[in-house]
Amino acid sequence: MDENAAAADQPSSRPLAAAGAILRRAPFTSGFLALVAVLGLGTGGLWHRLDARSWFADIAYGWLPLTEGKWWTPLSGWFFGLTPLQYLMMAVFFAVAVGWTETRLGTARTALVCLTGQLIGVLGASVAVGLLAHTHLAWADRLAEVRDVGFTTAAIAALAAVSASLRSPWRLRLRAGLVAYVAITFLFESTFADLMHLIAMLVWLPLGERFFSRTEHGFWPRTRREVRMLAFAGLLVIAAVSVTVYFFPSETLLGPTGDERGSGWSTLLTVAVIAIVADQLRKGHRWAWWVTVAYGTLHVVVTLILLGVAMGTDYATTGAVTVGTALLWAGELALLYGGRGAFRVPARRTITEGAFAGTDPGTAVRELLTRYGGGTMSWMTTWPENKYWFAADGERCVAYQRHAGTVIALTDPLGPPELLPDTLARFADRCESDGLVPCLFSTTGTVAELAGELGWRSTQIAEDTLVDLPQLEFKGKAWQDIRSAINKANKEGITFRLVHLAEEPFAVLAQVRAISEEWVGEKGLPEMGFTLGGVEEALDPAVRVGLAIDGEGSVHGVTSWLPVYAAGGEIRGWTLDVMRRRPDGFRPVVEFLIASAAQAFKEEGAEIISLSGAPLARSAGTEGTEPIDRLLEGLGAAMEPYYGFRSLHAFKAKFQPRHEPVYLCYRDEADLPRIGIALTRAYLPEASAKDLMALGSR
Repeated sequence: MDENAAAADQPSSRPLAAAGAILRRAPFTSGFLALVAVLGLGTGGLWHRLDARSWFADIAYGWLPLTEGKWWTPLSGWFFGLTPLQYLMMAVFFAVAVGWTETRLGTARTALVCLTGQLIGVLGASVAVGLLAHTHLAWADRLAEVRDVGFTTAAIAALAAVSASLRSPWRLRLRAGLVAYVAITFLFESTFADLMHLIAMLVWLPLGERFFSRTEHGFWPRTRREVRMLAFAGLLVIAAVSVTVYFFPSETLLGPTGDERGSGWSTLLTVAVIAIVADQLRKGHRWAWWVTVAYGTLHVVVTLILLGVAMGTDYATTGAVTVGTALLWAGELALLYGGRGAFRVPARRTITEGAFAGTDPGTAVRELLTRYGGGTMSWMTTWPENKYWFAADGERCVAYQRHAGTVIALTDPLGPPELLPDTLARFADRCESDGLVPCLFSTTGTVAELAGELGWRSTQIAEDTLVDLPQLEFKGKAWQDIRSAINKANKEGITFRLVHLAEEPFAVLAQVRAISEEWVGEKGLPEMGFTLGGVEEALDPAVRVGLAIDGEGSVHGVTSWLPVYAAGGEIRGWTLDVMRRRPDGFRPVVEFLIASAAQAFKEEGAEIISLSGAPLARSAGTEGTEPIDRLLEGLGAAMEPYYGFRSLHAFKAKFQPRHEPVYLCYRDEADLPRIGIALTRAYLPEASAKDLMALGSR
């Protein structure tokens, strides 16, 4: 009887238990909304408009109440909504935004942020419109008469503050969405609440960064993908705003949006340009960057000229839509210029001569690689940011990047081995005829020796770490850490999957991106490129990806493996590229992933795996005494706290690899300063002067 009674009471107790859990996790949010509901019921505001009540003027905030001596209104107006629908929408927004903030920052901090954010927003907006009311600005005159209520400003302040506690990429995404919403509503709606939101956000974004930032700092995107996606989203916002505001006019800070002549054609042209370049900008194409910058600059400059004409004459030609979109374009241009290093994918012309005439260069490179084979880094020549030089016969190719007047050839040339000397000589002649400084980067000892015969000099810059698979067995004391990682993964239900990432479900891909961007965000410097790939490169169908996944489907770590081709197209091995782990996940996940991949590749018949050469890291006893050696040694030491190349090199020693040197080849020491600048730009295209100064000061 007692058991049946308990079972009958159980369903009714579940809502109470859930309510209790919410109260414990977010007491400030729950208490505030409870007070709002009680006041709404008591005043009838939940079913009637409040501004029709005689006492509304005594609780609403704004400039007029302050001039009337109603000093309490910035607080009293906080607990009400103007209409029943506004009550509902504000309550939902507040519950989600502030409740989530409270779970991350705690009750006391959240209450402080909301209270100060609301008061600063109300008082700042009231004083601003009061001061501007005497300037004959119609917008200010209108808002100076407004009496308002609501509590969304507190929620905006909470989101601005809590964004600092997030990891990449979510901190940037939340901030970008928040800034876009507040800026657009302020520019194209310009209500009193929009002004309050703007002030609260501008105050709590930097304050949140100052007090609540944990592992990351700063507001700039860390990865190439973040820059590209933000620029892409910015273009879509400009297009959507241009169309929406044109068809739904309103009175704004910048004037009425419905009185502009010719804005229809401007809107149509803007949408057409964005439709052409937006997706290409997302993919990082350089030509799309130039087109966007040119059109955006033209839009801003023309708007400034028209504003000057309108201010100096009686010819009214520019209004809110034009000025507002020009301001949005100015923000987009700032992002594009600051993140210009993310848009380096060249526009490749079809090959016009030789065996591959009429073929896309990328396709030709893959064909040469499978035909003649390559080294452990040769697959990197297929990455989209590279350019190519083809010999006249079409059978030889050099992949390169150009920075600071320097041509950096990446790894060994592709083509028949017996023609390597001629390939090097012809490539160097082409660079010199164009007035460029050539260098060979990450080449093997064979190519370094051939370059030496042509009068070049070389220095070791890294070591390729190779594991021979046929004899691989995780036995003996030297492999204890690897066996422990495998055994621990089995006990905790972590499984290994070797996949093609592009074929994985969206949930898996989203986790992989998040893990990668969190890892980059913790480094304190922008994402490195050139010989260091990322998730985009791992999406290539020819690349294999190892995933460590638990029983609930959570990804704990990811590695990507680039194919190593032998002559004739057979894959003889794989090279490690991406290596990321979830900060709060299975700790020895990288050891588990590499060991599991090695076993899988061994079963497939591969000969080797390369754990790649960590840039500027070499084994003890291999440091040279030349000036360039000492320079690289110092640079490696400076970058170690940020990127951990030497720690990574030491980590790879767990797999008992053999080492093969990797070289930089150059013509003479006079070229080294320019080569150093070029390599910095190749590896850190997103680094600012401030970032580089910080690097050099370590």
